[in-house]
Amino acid sequence: MAKLDATRQITAAFAAFPDGAREKLLEARTLLLDVARKTNGVGTIEETLKWGQPAYLTPQTKSGSTIRLGVPKSAKHDWALFVHCQTDLTKQFAAYYPGVFTYENTRAVLFKADEVIPEEPLRHCIALALTYHLRR
Repeated sequence: MAKLDATRQITAAFAAFPDGAREKLLEARTLLLDVARKTNGVGTIEETLKWGQPAYLTPQTKSGSTIRLGVPKSAKHDWALFVHCQTDLTKQFAAYYPGVFTYENTRAVLFKADEVIPEEPLRHCIALALTYHLRR
């Protein structure tokens, strides 16, 4: 029963996002789950809510840092992929992909709803987050 309740809450969280952001966030969710399936050492992904946002954890292997999908406070951007602010993940992303993404300090990669998601770079960034603890 708890899993069904969590699924309903996650569905409601996605439904509450603005239309343009929701579409991109669902696209990012699909990408994230696909990367998790294809990345060695990640294991099962747990989808839950943290701070009212869909969050993705690696409870089985503890290989990764939590990733959240949501809407940033900045009005200049429509959606974001959030990482734990006490990691150096956004710094790693920026080192690999300077100029490809917009970053919010140590906490997020920011996007606009009308822009195409740079899929391969984002896949790599997601894989880095999902294996963060394996590389420490």
